[in-house]
Amino acid sequence: MIKNILFLFFFLQCAGLIAQIEINNLDANGKKDGLWKGVYPESKRPRYEGTFSHGKEIGEFKFFDDTKAGSVIATRTFNPNDNVAYTVFYDQRKNKVSEGKVINKLFEGQWKYYHLGATTIMTTENYKNGKLEGLRSVFFPSGKIAEETNYANNLKNGSSKKYSERGIILEEANFKNNQYDGEAIFRDVDGKIVSKGKFVNGKKTGIWQFFENGKLIEELNMSNSKNNNAVKNK
Repeated sequence: MIKNILFLFFFLQCAGLIAQIEINNLDANGKKDGLWKGVYPESKRPRYEGTFSHGKEIGEFKFFDDTKAGSVIATRTFNPNDNVAYTVFYDQRKNKVSEGKVINKLFEGQWKYYHLGATTIMTTENYKNGKLEGLRSVFFPSGKIAEETNYANNLKNGSSKKYSERGIILEEANFKNNQYDGEAIFRDVDGKIVSKGKFVNGKKTGIWQFFENGKLIEELNMSNSKNNNAVKNK
């Protein structure tokens, strides 16, 4: 009986040593292989853990914040067939902050961002090679649309609309390289037109109409230098 207990004790000890040895190994070519655990340089707290296969990440990696709690602040799940890593960021209360694909360390495809501490989507964005490309949508906490803007090469390009939570279109405009360009209409919260006209390279040009309570009160030729007013892009 005593021999059996001693054998079990030494077996567990050896198993523990083997497990320790098997962490943070390199293969014959000097590439990471097997389970790896990284630490923060100063605090020595856990920073990440995940498995490599001859230098290539496989399966799920977990990343931790530099606190005593060691909360998971991100996960990356690697697809064995390509370089895609589905990535999820979390706050310290385990709520999702954002999620989407990363390819070669660049955002790709659709990314979702969540309202603070909630499961409702705040923003959806589309990426190509790490740059915004296509429709970017913003939502109120209620889930109703707040903004729709098109992007090309990481800049606003194409149509853009902003909405009130009641569904009123507050702004209809077009952009070219992040500047207002083309016809634009601005409305108040009741849906009444406040102003409309045309932009060229971020500046009002031609005849602009201005309204009060839905009635036309003034027309100005914004091509006239004294009336021309550049509108800053927020």
